This record gives sequence, structure tokens and C-alpha cells, in this order.
Amino acid sequence: MKKGYLVLQDGQVFEGERFGAQTDSVGELVFTTGMCGYLETLTDPSYAGQIVTQTFPLIGNYGVIPADFEGETHVRGYIVREKCDDPSNFRSKGTLDAFLKARGIPGLCGVDTRRLTRILREQGVLNAMLCDSPPADLALLRAYRVADAVAEVTCKAPQTLPAEGTPRFRVALLDYGMKRNILRELRSRGCEVTAFPADTPARTILAGGFDGVMLSNGPGDPADNAYQIAQIKKLLGAVPLFGICLGHQLTALAAGGSTYKLKFGHRGVNQPVKAVGGTRTYITSQNHGYAVADGVPGGRVSFVNANDGTCEGVDYPEMRAFTVQFHPEGCAGPHDTAFLFDRFTALMEGGEV
Repeated sequence: MKKGYLVLQDGQVFEGERFGAQTDSVGELVFTTGMCGYLETLTDPSYAGQIVTQTFPLIGNYGVIPADFEGETHVRGYIVREKCDDPSNFRSKGTLDAFLKARGIPGLCGVDTRRLTRILREQGVLNAMLCDSPPADLALLRAYRVADAVAEVTCKAPQTLPAEGTPRFRVALLDYGMKRNILRELRSRGCEVTAFPADTPARTILAGGFDGVMLSNGPGDPADNAYQIAQIKKLLGAVPLFGICLGHQLTALAAGGSTYKLKFGHRGVNQPVKAVGGTRTYITSQNHGYAVADGVPGGRVSFVNANDGTCEGVDYPEMRAFTVQFHPEGCAGPHDTAFLFDRFTALMEGGEV
């Protein structure tokens, strides 16, 4: 295989072997700790603009399974210790190498991902470049920033999907980069779901006669989405609302709160979350680089991260809304918090937050 390099913005260079698309790429370098679910990671729109490092050492061993995709692929590059070229799975339709080639995504294997992850944990998220040869000038690399990410990943037109079984509710889903399992969880509970582009005005949603609004996950800095924040402000209190990941952050900003960038984020399927005022700790799937600061006006913190104490959920009792930072749809990942979709349906039935 052809030799390739991962160049960090501070000048550190990792040598490896190229696979996937033979193209150079710049992105924000992050790591994810999932021991499985590499297909869901690669097809999660929340990774738009980022080069993803897998901490688990062997990737690709169960091949490529289209039924497990969570969306389109928006990563800027993929770093693994060892890739498997001979997957073994009766559902597999191909190899990781072919999957990346078909989507124009460069990969690098043979990299010391343990050392790379330690650098990111100690220094924080860094920009990086996947390339054939290290550049002499790192100015453009250092200036890179994930921008216009939501516009890149959102759907282009509304789409309505029917409920499974007896229809009970009609839900408007604002698509900031949604994972498909959010749709599956809603539809399995009798929800007809209409997914709207991220730039849909609140008046369109409110005129649609929906029983509830879902705000999806998505990529980038939540503070960049001024228009979406303004629309959520108009929805709060007008209709039952449930936000996940970026939807959680945008709701906090719409309510008058603030967000901040984490040092290296939370990405993986083993993030522990504690219920505030309770005794339960849940294992959750997460993928985010920003967090909501405590003290959101009109909100009360409902969950906290057991590792670093950051906010993982906010309830808005007076506005019939609640949001979580983690992924209760858990695909791939644990299903500990799938009950939150039941909480949303109960809220649409007239229940309290």
C-alpha cells in the first residue's frame, strides 16, 4: 500500500499506509472510543468536517452493512490502527476500503492511535491533514474551522414517513444532521414523522398542526446557528419539544443559556450519565464537542456526565420541553435511555415534563 501521513497543526507527523480515496484532506481531528459501530460512526452526520480516529485497534472486521447506516458520510478522513480486508459477516456487502473509496474519503492505517489519542486528550482537539507528503507551511491547516456544517448535512426538502402500527401522533423533526434511528424510534411508537430542512421557519411548523417537535443531532459549533436558535425560541412553549445533542445545545441557547467547547469532547458508546436527584447511572452513546453551561434560564439540569460533571440534559417544565446531550436512540450503542422517547410521547398526550 502507498505510504501516507497525518500532520497535526502543531507540526507532529504520523506515518501510515493509505487506504480509501487517494486524496488529501484537512479536518478537525477527534477520537471515538466505541468498540463496535464503526459504520454508524462513518455515517453519522455529526462528524461533518472532522477526521475521525478509532481507539479500538481493529476496524472493518464485520464489513460494510448498508442497513446499519445512520445517514450519509460527511467525515473528512478516517484513522485506524489496523483495518480488516477480509470481513466475516453474513450481512456484509463489501470492505471498509471500498466503502471509503466510493465516497471520496481518505483513510490511514498502521497509525499508533493510542499515542494519537493521548495527544488529543492532553492538548485538546487539533486540526490535521491527511496527505501524501507533509506540507512545509502549516498556516492553512492551523486556520481550518468547521463551518456551515448544518447546511451541509440537512435534508433539502420535507419528507414524511408513516407511523408503524396505529398512528398516534404527528411529529415535526427539524433535521440538523439527524441519525436515522431517531426516525425509527419515533415511528415505532406510532408517530408519523415529517423531517424538515434546518432552515424551516417556525411559522411553517406551527401551522402544520403537529403534536410535537423533535430537534435532531448535528455537527459544528451550536452558536453558529443563529437562525435556527431564533426559530426554536418561537417554538418553545408553543408545542411539546424534545431535543437531542445539537438540538439540546440549540434549545439552551434559545432559552438564554450558553455553550462552550470541550477540550476533546465525548465520542463513543460508553459514556456514563447520572440522573440528577436519582440513583441511576446510564451508559450512553455520545458524539459532541460542545456542552451546555449550567444555569439555563427556565431550565433545570436533569442529567450530568459521571466522568466530568458536564450538563447532559435540561428540562423546561414551563415550556413543555426537555433535551439531552447523549443519544437515546443508541445506534450503535446501549439502549439504556430509549425510555426518553416514551417520555416524549407522554408529553404529547398532555403529560408534564
